[in-house]
Amino acid sequence: MAVRILGTGRGIPKNYMTNDDMAKLVDTSDEWIKTRVGIEKRHIVETETTTSMAIEAAKEAMDNAGIKPEEIDLILLATVTNDKVVPNCSCQLQAELGMVNAIAIDINSACAGFVVALNTAIAYFKAGIYKTALIIGSETLSKIVDWTDRSTCVLFGDGSGAAVVRADDTAITDFVQGSDGTKGGALDRGTWGVVNPFVKDDAKVPGLYMDGQAVYKFAVKIVPKCIEELLERNNLDKSDIKYYIVHQANLRIIQTAVKRLGEPEEKFPVNVDRYGNTSSASIPILLDELNRDGKLERGDKIIFCGFGGGLSWAATLVTW
Repeated sequence: MAVRILGTGRGIPKNYMTNDDMAKLVDTSDEWIKTRVGIEKRHIVETETTTSMAIEAAKEAMDNAGIKPEEIDLILLATVTNDKVVPNCSCQLQAELGMVNAIAIDINSACAGFVVALNTAIAYFKAGIYKTALIIGSETLSKIVDWTDRSTCVLFGDGSGAAVVRADDTAITDFVQGSDGTKGGALDRGTWGVVNPFVKDDAKVPGLYMDGQAVYKFAVKIVPKCIEELLERNNLDKSDIKYYIVHQANLRIIQTAVKRLGEPEEKFPVNVDRYGNTSSASIPILLDELNRDGKLERGDKIIFCGFGGGLSWAATLVTW
């Protein structure tokens, strides 16, 4: 059982911060940021939330797919920045949009989240349990970064992307994924404090910490490995793939993956310069841009590849 992507959408905060804006907050510069990570601006919420952006993206995706809310029987929402612990983000979205026939599940796989959610939908489809799913990545990373840490706060942005997918026997679908928890400390946001009758903990939760070199070394190794594994397992040549849509962590990671795979840069579309790293939202935001710009045609083969905190990774081969 395979999947077809029927429609896409995105929800982006109206406000954004340029690199010059960032330089007013921390000791950095436009040249420093662009040279090292390729980012020029990032969108930052003001009144928007993880849920509200997800709702906007979902509406656009269903409209693009020509699907009514009651036709959705599975909602998988990837995020590390829920608005609430309970109810989860996907249930809030379900209630707002009237998806009365859907089960709503949140997934936390950091920057690999959207692809892990897509793979989870594929598994449900293969089991014959569901047939139409709404897959979303939505993040408000601006609420978990340390705005005094110049090495991380310049990297991240807020946003949401969504896709409606349906079970389809006529397309190619395959995926690989994995995790290495022993290296999880390379991307960490600390722990919640415990407050109960026995424990008093008023400690402030630290901002997001990242070992940039460790994450870079992991990413430039795992991206080519996942892609080559999918190609080999499905007897495909690189020339068979229209686009590699990879997580938009930073431009250097993408450029290194391009070189290691020996593929043209045009097959690796980027938008990290305009959005920064939006974690689980980066792949569906980029997918929606390609879709609405008319760059995808039925029959095109695409490989998605997400990687990040956990450390976790996931890649999926689909036919558009």
